[in-house]
Amino acid sequence: MNARLRPLTAALTVLALGGSLAACSGSSAQSDGDAKEITVYSADGLKAEDGKGFYDQAFKDFTAATGIKVNYVEGGSGEMVQRLLREKSNTKADLVVTLPPFIQSAASQGLLENYRPAGSDKVADGDKDPAGAWTSVVKNYLCFIYNSKEVDAPPKTWDDLLDGKYRNKLQYSTPGVAGDGTAVLIKAMHDFGGIQGATDFLGRLQKNNVGPSSSTGQLAPKVDKGELLVANGDVQMNFANRSAMPNQAIWFPAAKDGRPSTFSLPYAAGVVKNGPHQENAKKLLDHLLTQEVQQQATTLAGGFPARTDVTPTGENAAGLSRLLDGVEIFTPDWNDIDANLKSYVGAWKQATGS
Repeated sequence: MNARLRPLTAALTVLALGGSLAACSGSSAQSDGDAKEITVYSADGLKAEDGKGFYDQAFKDFTAATGIKVNYVEGGSGEMVQRLLREKSNTKADLVVTLPPFIQSAASQGLLENYRPAGSDKVADGDKDPAGAWTSVVKNYLCFIYNSKEVDAPPKTWDDLLDGKYRNKLQYSTPGVAGDGTAVLIKAMHDFGGIQGATDFLGRLQKNNVGPSSSTGQLAPKVDKGELLVANGDVQMNFANRSAMPNQAIWFPAAKDGRPSTFSLPYAAGVVKNGPHQENAKKLLDHLLTQEVQQQATTLAGGFPARTDVTPTGENAAGLSRLLDGVEIFTPDWNDIDANLKSYVGAWKQATGS
């Protein structure tokens, strides 16, 4: 729960898994049989350095119950989907977990196999694909963080971030690469009335921006140390980090009306089409949606259960509820974003010179 989450380690993980991944080629019909392994590609945020995170416990329990070993590869949401595309003719992953809009992108590009896991009937319609291509496993929300030791009070509006005190002390992860970074662009589009207003503002903000970052998880330690004063994040990751990084605190930007807002940014999972161990992937997805594991979304992950029939209790649940008190929750038009993400990211690049 309080473990410092790992920074981006996809490259090292890939090297460590080289032998097992090389064996994971071919069709599921050829490999599943007696195979006792599964490869998961996931956005960072749910695994902990000390082995006490949400994935750590869920995978450990799954292996104990089934004998199936979980091979884990971590990276940014966009990076994971791009990897699936590159490997489409020789699929290596069995289950992918990314943030929106990348899970929708994976589905629209035919990378996912429709599967409705046990318990998905208890997941709200907005948190799963109607056809069954993906299902949320941990609910989450976009947030920003600031250094509470060096900044007396958090910024309130986007315009506050233009202050000179944030020059070279502000950073957000890259839209189109990181799920949370893409969420920054989506939130700005909501608050500034569309892509033009969003890119106009983010272009002005560029004078304070340190530069691109492929992983949001790399920013929280920098904020905690004071290398940055403000960065983007997500509630689950930053809430889980609060003990290991006591100087980073969560806040939600407001539009000019002064009302802070955010939107749901869940970790969503889909079975990879033509994955070598599809049946194992389905078993793991079923496991992640059990009521017991869903309770751990709050106690271990610092997030929110995807199942509506699971009500978290305890200190974490109370703390998360306080964080969102008074914060407006809006729902992006994910179909529009999926269809136009490339052009939106292109407009952002042009406006910021990125």
